Amino acid sequence: MTEVWILGGAGRSGRAIAAELRERDIRPVLVGRDAGRLAGVAEGDRVVVATSVDELAAEIGRQRPAVVVNTVGPFSRTAAPLVRACLPVGDYLDLANDLATVSATLRLSEAAAAAGRTVVTGAGFGVTATESVVVKLCEGRPAAEHVRVDTVPSLALAAGAVGEALASTILDGFLGVEGGGRPRGRRYRGGRLVPTRLAGEAFPLTLPDGSTVTTVSMPIGELVAAQRASGAPDVVAAFSELPSSSVVRAVLPLAASVLAIGPVRGFATRRLAAVRMRARPRPREHSWGHAVVRWADGTRCEGWLRVGEAQAFTGAVPAEVVRRLLAGDGRPGAYTPAALFGASLAQACGGEYSVVGAV
Repeated sequence: MTEVWILGGAGRSGRAIAAELRERDIRPVLVGRDAGRLAGVAEGDRVVVATSVDELAAEIGRQRPAVVVNTVGPFSRTAAPLVRACLPVGDYLDLANDLATVSATLRLSEAAAAAGRTVVTGAGFGVTATESVVVKLCEGRPAAEHVRVDTVPSLALAAGAVGEALASTILDGFLGVEGGGRPRGRRYRGGRLVPTRLAGEAFPLTLPDGSTVTTVSMPIGELVAAQRASGAPDVVAAFSELPSSSVVRAVLPLAASVLAIGPVRGFATRRLAAVRMRARPRPREHSWGHAVVRWADGTRCEGWLRVGEAQAFTGAVPAEVVRRLLAGDGRPGAYTPAALFGASLAQACGGEYSVVGAV
């Protein structure tokens, strides 16, 4: 069977991916919990109703889709069982960008290779945009010495409640850092993943369009993707959409420690899920992936990937990966997107590179 399943097909990411697949003449199967919502966005495509991760895994095993696209958070809970369900039947990709899930999924590479399947994690804006710049800068060069990547999304927000899935994704991704223990930041130092201050290493960044943002380090999937792409022993990953004032940065580690307490965390998840967001246009015209790479010989290169609205790019990347998988261009194992398909993948999804310095 050559069906492509989108888990969470009625959600914002699921709808964006479905639209991009149809543009590529691939008719998806939309999968989710609510038959009515699925039917309302299916545009005549087939739908499958499954109300839990266990039901999703069972339906994957029974109906054997060729590719499964997982948009259902929190990925720390959904990715592992769904990868296991896919290995006997087809390929898998997800939109995870929390450090713990991306790292754990990449560790399944041997199992995926043994099964002859391709597993792709981090197929959304953040991991793909920053990793692609690192791959571009490091092409044909030895392992780097130091890398910093910055994720600068421009995202339009629709009015409505945050919802339980997104709230759980935010809090689980925020706290579910590789290595466990007390919630802290993470970075690579000396080739090892080590704890660091959460929301530390603030850096004022001037974008190519002349606007400015401040990025702060976070334990996100971009970190492991950049390290693997560059081979650098020292890597920092930073994000622009966290309040970066000195007061917020001082309070954040304490807040994270409190949220690690089970009942508090559950209460916070429920409260966050109920919060209603106002509609907001995207704050800038473009979204940016940024990287600065330094080598032992003193060479330093800076690069940017410019794309449009971050959610649109998050729709295009999985669809393009699926198209290539169906064409037989995948490889057995577990990968992040640019590690599998190179820097040209982002260009195929509308991205444009600019590079400062020698490459």
